[in-house]
Amino acid sequence: MTKPGSVTKRFTLLAAIGLMTMSNSGCILFGRLLTMAFTLSSFYGTTPLIPVSPYYSELIEDAYIKEERYDKVPILDPVEGEHAPIFCQDPPSADEVMRTLPNDTSGGWPFFAETARNNVKIVTEPIVDRMDDCRFYPLAGPARLHHCHYKCTVYYDLIKRSDWPVPFRHLDESIQVVYIDHDHLIRCAGPSTNQ
Repeated sequence: MTKPGSVTKRFTLLAAIGLMTMSNSGCILFGRLLTMAFTLSSFYGTTPLIPVSPYYSELIEDAYIKEERYDKVPILDPVEGEHAPIFCQDPPSADEVMRTLPNDTSGGWPFFAETARNNVKIVTEPIVDRMDDCRFYPLAGPARLHHCHYKCTVYYDLIKRSDWPVPFRHLDESIQVVYIDHDHLIRCAGPSTNQ
């Protein structure tokens, strides 16, 4: 059995050896790092460097990508001609379908509880393709709403694994259905002017 005083002596000796080694080895980890951070912050006019986890920066990037690509309703020019094709032309991409799925693969602990999707197959079917009458929309003017709805069925292998304390791996063949709409506005063409 160790005496309480001897444990304190050991930690004190270890801390003293560590401080002497760090200060004599040329390591600028403690003092110079803070000095450099505040010097650079005063030069650039910002706060000192703050480390950000890649998880949070990826969440911000994903939010911007989703807003830029999928959350805006486009306003298209009128389709000219009597027999011009007016039908849905852009089915959802695989990226859009995977972003629409519930994110049940994030938040796990590496080696303790991991979830992954493998062998993903996406089947896209159009279910609605119709055009509304011309009406006035605020900030858009007179336009017609073109409804394009899709049913996306996603087949995948859901893998749940853990390596500690009891190693296991569970494979489950899963199916999820996602409904995506690509509604957009088409401006109404004015009356033809024959001059």
